[in-house]
Amino acid sequence: MSGVEVLVPLKGSEEPAVKDLKRSTSKGSDLDLKVSEAGDENTLEYRIKVMDEGAGKVVSLWHDINLVHLDQETKEPTPYLNFVCEIPKFSRKKYEIATDEVGNPIKQDEKKGVLREFKKGDIYFNYGCFPQTWEDPTHIHPDAEGTRGDNDPVDVVEIGARLIQPGAVRPVKVLGILGMIDEGECDWKVVTIDAEDKWAPFLNDIDDVENEMPGMLHSIREWYRTYKIPDGKPPNTFCLDERFMDKNYANEIIQECHHAWEELVSGAKERQLDTEDDSVKKLVRKLSKNSLFDLAPELDLHAEAHMEDYGEDEALMF
Repeated sequence: MSGVEVLVPLKGSEEPAVKDLKRSTSKGSDLDLKVSEAGDENTLEYRIKVMDEGAGKVVSLWHDINLVHLDQETKEPTPYLNFVCEIPKFSRKKYEIATDEVGNPIKQDEKKGVLREFKKGDIYFNYGCFPQTWEDPTHIHPDAEGTRGDNDPVDVVEIGARLIQPGAVRPVKVLGILGMIDEGECDWKVVTIDAEDKWAPFLNDIDDVENEMPGMLHSIREWYRTYKIPDGKPPNTFCLDERFMDKNYANEIIQECHHAWEELVSGAKERQLDTEDDSVKKLVRKLSKNSLFDLAPELDLHAEAHMEDYGEDEALMF
């Protein structure tokens, strides 16, 4: 791999590694998207929203951005996934998508009315999530040491040179994944690089990151291990012997979480909660109802929200 450049054109015939249901209402790229702000920064009311200027409406960064990146001209799938940035590199405000608010804007997380920042200091990579994914709190992955999903979209670490602003949507290459155990919950961290980054042609799998950027993976793992210690909490732990798994493993997790998202927004997951405890039922029902309300104006165009069209054979249209 070293010294051999592999070109990574944004237009290409390569099949995307993650397959998703095509939706006429989903945005396949950042074309016509404009980031706007509401409320005063550094307040509990501050929100970052994204508008579709062509349609003149607010876009949900969780539900309305396609998981697979589409070419802006041909609208065909590319080999990349869409990354929604929540926290830019070299910053510490803990921004996150408000999954329980209609429209799913980005807000600064708070605890007991106090806005949260990373006490450890600035994060040194872009951090965000994949849209149209959900780490199901009713699911226990066999490699997750008995822990359940954390009830959020799949977390993404982007290691390129570009400083990406909150609310921006960028095409990224999936390189690998780290399984973190965070206060008893499974919290996957997908390692990616912006498809247009100068390093992207040289990074095609997780081993390439170690070979071309020595120390990067260790630094990412140690950041996540220690970032809660200044809050008085113990270090986080990791599954799979703390290994970063390769892109094939990562794509399996992403596909699994995309399917879980489809079950969430269709209401199918809510109908499967009989054996779950009350706390899990409450979490899922709140997200499910808010998601369906968010999609309600265009339900006829969101196939994943129709149970009559949702079966094992039709859940993922390849």
